[in-house]
Amino acid sequence: MSTRKFLIAGNWKMNLSHAKAVELAQGLVKQFPAGSPAQVALIPTFVHLEAVGAIIKGSPMKLGAQDAYFEKHGAFTGEVSCEQLAELAVQYVLVGHSERRHILHETDSLLNKKLLSVLAGNMTAVLCVGETLDQRKGNQTQSVVQTQLQHGLAGVPTGAVEQGRLVIAYEPVWAIGTGLTATPEQAQEVHQFIRERLAGQFGQGLAQSVQIQYGGSVKKASAHSLLSQPDIDGLLVGGASLIVEEFAGIIAAAATAKAA
Repeated sequence: MSTRKFLIAGNWKMNLSHAKAVELAQGLVKQFPAGSPAQVALIPTFVHLEAVGAIIKGSPMKLGAQDAYFEKHGAFTGEVSCEQLAELAVQYVLVGHSERRHILHETDSLLNKKLLSVLAGNMTAVLCVGETLDQRKGNQTQSVVQTQLQHGLAGVPTGAVEQGRLVIAYEPVWAIGTGLTATPEQAQEVHQFIRERLAGQFGQGLAQSVQIQYGGSVKKASAHSLLSQPDIDGLLVGGASLIVEEFAGIIAAAATAKAA
């Protein structure tokens, strides 16, 4: 049986007013499932990081950021550095979310620079990978994911992996915000493939220690069946993380899946 802990992360994306973000964080602190074995991260937009961080301080939840730039400082209008995030006690940073790849056209090369910067800043990088619907229909899922992993993880120091500061999130683009979810079996197949690729780069032992999340229209109703798969070690949750009862239910599902 795997000793990997579940990581449940709520990506709030570009949502919520300041008041609503505070209300949501407060609600999650109050309704956090007692005794949950899962690691949990809240990932609000940049402007809400400080407020949310203050609310969850001392709770089981950690703070995450949706992106980071790879330079430490300089004339990069609109960007946020890893050093600035670390000052706010950010512990997790998303790298290469599908919306960054497909809407903002971020390249594998740029994402690799961001990921290495996050690791150098002693934070945990969550590298997001996944295929579009056309790519899945064209039987390109594995080749797409392999390319994203190969370029995204270039130069990653083994020490960061040993310290548990690398997480992979498989998020099929066709299942994000569409209401569609990969079946547990479909997700497991890709997760297993990802772990095999990690073994090729870091060795079997370290590959078995890396948390691999699933993301894509995850809801409370689907959480248990996904988390029951052997290579699914957590969930990257979008819309459902904006609803206290839904997200708390997903966290609770991690306890029952672990027990099973």
